[in-house]
Amino acid sequence: MRARIRTARKAMVVAAVASLGAGLLAGCADDGGDDKSGSSSGDGSGKTTISVGLFGTMGFKEAGLYDEYEKLNPKIKIEQNVVERNENYYPALLNHLTTNSGLLDVQAVEVANIAEVTATQADKLEDMSKAPGVDKSKWLPWKWQQATTKDGKTIGLGTDVGPMAICYRTDLFKQAGLPTDPAEVGKLWAGDWAKLVEVGERYKSKAPKGTFFMDSPGGLIQAILGSEEKKFYDTSGNVIYKTNPAVKAAFDLTADAARKGLVQSQTQFQPSWNSTIANNKFASIACPPWMLGTIKGNAKPDAAGKWAVAEAPKGANWGGTFLTVPKSGKNVKEAQKFVTWLTAPEQQAKLFKVQASFPSAPSTYTMPEVTGATNEMTGDQKIGPIFAEAAKAAPVQVIGPKDQIIMQGLTDNGVILATKGKSAKEAWDSAVKTIDNKLDQ
Repeated sequence: MRARIRTARKAMVVAAVASLGAGLLAGCADDGGDDKSGSSSGDGSGKTTISVGLFGTMGFKEAGLYDEYEKLNPKIKIEQNVVERNENYYPALLNHLTTNSGLLDVQAVEVANIAEVTATQADKLEDMSKAPGVDKSKWLPWKWQQATTKDGKTIGLGTDVGPMAICYRTDLFKQAGLPTDPAEVGKLWAGDWAKLVEVGERYKSKAPKGTFFMDSPGGLIQAILGSEEKKFYDTSGNVIYKTNPAVKAAFDLTADAARKGLVQSQTQFQPSWNSTIANNKFASIACPPWMLGTIKGNAKPDAAGKWAVAEAPKGANWGGTFLTVPKSGKNVKEAQKFVTWLTAPEQQAKLFKVQASFPSAPSTYTMPEVTGATNEMTGDQKIGPIFAEAAKAAPVQVIGPKDQIIMQGLTDNGVILATKGKSAKEAWDSAVKTIDNKLDQ
């Protein structure tokens, strides 16, 4: 059960490039226990097991980084516990942090939640700025600052960021009479999200039977709002989502696309949505680099090489994660070493090459792993430069402690209703009611 934490409307916020991207956390830690006195947890073979709590497909295992670390450190074993959706993962994490129990050695925190964790739970987490080998200059300044308290404690090291692009199926675009070259596709909607919806109407007029232009209303509104400097909070920490015209405009544009049948009636990252990737049911998707990993994980083998990446209408960001080390973990020192290694530029570059998680370490942007990166789903297209330019164009954005709750309300209890026959006003009213109820808890 989520701990009841009443959040003041004037909450602490963090200025940053932003925004958004089982069951309970496994109880692999003891209250107050760590390896500062030499204690450790093992698997019976004399190895120390570092437990890692993640959400979604973060790609560390898939990229072979766990295996590499275990080879470099023969006495270490990495064991990960993964929850598919962050909205299921984070409430459990927050509860465990609040009670300081049941925490794993390493816990991931999504960018939408980092402001709340930094403001309210920093005392439960190690200061990673003091960990051996950590150099803050290796991270984008805004990324480092997101996880730093007012008194200078940095409670997590950044992994990826989520510069926005649009991924699309070249075969479906071709069948609908649209261009397939990434540069030409990007020109179709350059500078305006409304143009993207217009392209969707063109697609629908000649769409292959049973397909939609985009995967979901939630994905579309996420992308649009990712290009705004201010979304849900102002710089003073006031909740402004109801009065911010940019939020209402994004909502109405998404609802219009839903009303026109351009987006599926699907909620992202649910099993039914996953199956639409495998069954080629949509032609495009708002696509930070990590989304290619999600596509790869759900697509059938014959989809490899049929996707391409084009520039988004505007510079935007969606996603980004931090790795924290709870003080109550069983293997604090080993966990700090592991997190420091895992988030180093060299590993971030490897992760992008294999899993398309775009690095938060700027030194990687000129590495061949990034500049020459291709992806199994996008064939021989060099995708690194597109995401690098998107990262440069993304706005510095205000993040508030309840960004995830507000975004989830707008998507799962808002724009999705427009695909089910509700008007834009009805969908908006439903979203507002859901969000305000949760903010008051």
